Amino acid sequence: MSPFRSSTGLPDNIAAALCYFFPFIGAIIFLALEKRSRFVLFHSLQSLIAFGALMIAHVLSGFIPLLGDVAGALISLCSFAVWLLMIYHALGSRWFKLPWVGQIAESQLRQL
Repeated sequence: MSPFRSSTGLPDNIAAALCYFFPFIGAIIFLALEKRSRFVLFHSLQSLIAFGALMIAHVLSGFIPLLGDVAGALISLCSFAVWLLMIYHALGSRWFKLPWVGQIAESQLRQL
């Protein structure tokens, strides 16, 4: 359990994990409410960007004839794997950065 608390009153690792557990809603809520914890803000930004990109990719795969269903299924499996991986790292209080997405989230965090 993380000894640090976010401004929401939850431990940092629980708040960060909730950003992933409820991908869009949790990320938006913690992005709006969090005032103190850079850890929670980073994970909420990374969740929003990662799952937004995966959602767009899933929708776009529907426009690909023949291979769209296979691509959509692979994207769904990838989304589930990322979801589990990020919840695991957030609960472990680790600043795990996804490729590309983590850099974008980190640069956005610097602007907050």
